[in-house]
Formats: sequence, structure tokens, C-alpha cells
Amino acid sequence: MANAKSAAVSNVGKIRANNQDSGYAGRHLFVVADGMGGHAGGDVASAIAVQRIAETDREYPSAQDAEFALQSAIIAANQLLAETVFEHQELGGMGTTVSALLRVGREVAIAHIGDSRIYLFREGELSQITNDHTFVQRLVDSGRITAEEAAVHPRRSVLMRVLGDVDAAPEIDTDIFGTVPGDRWLICSDGLSSYVSDDRIARVLESTPDAAEASDLLVKESLDNGAPDNVTVVVVNVDESDDSATDPPVTVGSAATPLTFEGDHGRRPLRLPTLLLHPLKAAQPDSHFEPESDEYLDELIAEDRRRALRRRITWLVGIALVLAGVALAVTFFIQWTQTRFYVGEHDGHVAIFQGVQQGIGPIPLSSVYEETEIDVDDLSTFSRERIEATINADDLADARAIVERLADVAG
Repeated sequence: MANAKSAAVSNVGKIRANNQDSGYAGRHLFVVADGMGGHAGGDVASAIAVQRIAETDREYPSAQDAEFALQSAIIAANQLLAETVFEHQELGGMGTTVSALLRVGREVAIAHIGDSRIYLFREGELSQITNDHTFVQRLVDSGRITAEEAAVHPRRSVLMRVLGDVDAAPEIDTDIFGTVPGDRWLICSDGLSSYVSDDRIARVLESTPDAAEASDLLVKESLDNGAPDNVTVVVVNVDESDDSATDPPVTVGSAATPLTFEGDHGRRPLRLPTLLLHPLKAAQPDSHFEPESDEYLDELIAEDRRRALRRRITWLVGIALVLAGVALAVTFFIQWTQTRFYVGEHDGHVAIFQGVQQGIGPIPLSSVYEETEIDVDDLSTFSRERIEATINADDLADARAIVERLADVAG
């Protein structure tokens, strides 16, 4: 639990057997880490990262000092992960995202790697402060796809940057922001951001002033939307004071339990580049990480282009089949109309028409088959009105029989 100014909540989700997320809400520091690496490693990775970064939870003379401390702590956590894998080979391939915020008076320093997120809710508007380090975000940033397309892209969970045992000096995004009374900062794992819309998150933050209640509601929203992944939420309120402290600090998720290194020692250690990671929104249970390299990006972009080409070809083939079906149906219909006959008027005379009286737009579906010498004016008023309205015949013989009867009347 936490006071009304800040809170941290974590839930294992609807499918996961264990919670690989970790969260921390302290006196000055607030962190979310989303672990990956399967049952044997994800929880350990996020716990190690949060416990190491939590050591930065103290006062700083400036936001710049806090920013440097956060970056240094995350690099140190990355080294700890590498050392842990060296000592426990069964954990090979584990990794974690990290999104952290340190408050220094009326400023906050942030540090971020991966696809967990930091949001700012200010004056009724929700803004995403961090950028996802994912392949699809690269495509969005380069204008290749839209944000809507990214949400359903088959590569939407491919991460390009995480903490782990593959990069001794990972690139960490850091920045400093001013904050004002009334601001609400939200840090969350993708268990929230992938399943609850920004509009709904904003409505919860606007309607629920208490940080603990807002955190609980956001986690509930994610679970109600069927989120299978772990969900971790940290909410930080800013008021007139320079204090958003959770006292005592709260640790949630895997970092709240003792570290264990149990696993299948007989398995072959996996490396992070080939590891299955976060669950997708759809039925696929996992995604994966690939290091940020030009070769791999080129490969993924080429594959995305091939996928787009296949999709266009599928659509074109589908449209062609539909058009061919329509054309075939129209052909059969026109052929059928030429088996029909009716009797009507043409140039003042009774005539037999082949086809039907209707047309397809400006295209008539009938033509004069035989024109007789019977003058329509010689017919009785009743017969003349019937001819002007046309008389349907069962076939050509029936049409000629109708003409003979009209000739008798006219004669």
C-alpha cells in the first residue's frame, strides 16, 4: 500500500505463472522493470535491476545529478545481470526493460530503455514521455507505417534495446522535465499500455485523485481487457510541496520477493537475441529481442516490405476474383435474358422482342426480333394499352401466338 501521493501495484496477469515485472515507489525514486527470459530468468532480471536502481533513492542537489545517478545505476544493473548469468548459466538470455523517474524539487530526471513507458498527465491531457525501443516504433518514426498499423503489426513486440548480458554499455535514454502542481506521472509495463487505451488511462487519472486507487483501477482495466501479461503501474502525484514520497517505500512484483536461481540446469542456455519475450495481444504467447544493428533493421524492413507486398497481392487477387465472379454472373444473366421474349410496340407496329424489358444502366437487354405489319392504331383501346405496356411470352412460339391473336383483332 502507499499514501495518496504515490503508489505501486503489480499483478501477475491472467496467463503468466509468475510475475516477471518489478516496481518501486520510494521517497524520490519511482521505477518499473519488465523482465524477460522465460520462467527461469525474467523475474530475476527485473528484480536485480530494480533493487540496484533503488539505491539511488535519495536527495540530489540538482536534476542533472539525479539524471547521472540514474544512468549510472542502470549501467551498474546491466553489469550485475551479466555477472549473474556468468554465475548461473541457466539464466542465460534473461533481460529487462527499465523506466525510472527521480524527483528533485520542481524537476524530474528520467531514464528509460525498452518498451515500458512513462506518461505525464497534465491539465486533462496524457502525453507519452518515453519512446518505445521497438522495431515497429522505428517504422512509425520513419513514416513507413502508422501508429494504428503498429498496434497490429506482427513484429510489434520485437525489442531493439533492453538490459541484459549482450551489451556491456547499453544506450539509455535520459532527460529532465519540469513538473508543476497537479501533474501526475505514470510509469507502467506494456501489460497496461498494450491493453488499455490512452483515452481510458487519462479518464482514470482525471477521475481518481488518490494514487493508490488510480493504480488499482488501471491494473483492473488491464485485466478486464483480458491482458495475459504481467501488469505493473506506478502513479506519482505532484502537489504544492516538493515531496511525492511513498513512506515507507513500496516494492512490488518479483523484486518484492527473495531472489531465487532455480531453473532447468540441464537445458542449453539461450542467448538474448534468440529468446522469446513479452506476450502479444493476440494468441502468440511471446515475442523476442534483437540487438539494435543496421543489418538486423535492414533485414526486418525488407521482411516488412515483403509482407506488405504479399498483402497487396492477396488483396489484388481477391479483388480480381470478385470482379471475375461479377463479370461471370453478368454474362450468365445476359445470356439468360436472350431466352426470354415479349410483344410490344416498335415504330407504330406490333413487334416481337428478344430479351427483357429492363436494362443495365444505359445498356438495353432486349432488341427487336420480328416486326409485324400490324399497325398499333388499328388495335382496340384495350389491346393497344397492353402492347404499349408489353406482353410477356413464355417463349418465341408463345410470342408468335400472341401476335396472331392481335392480328385477328386488328383484322
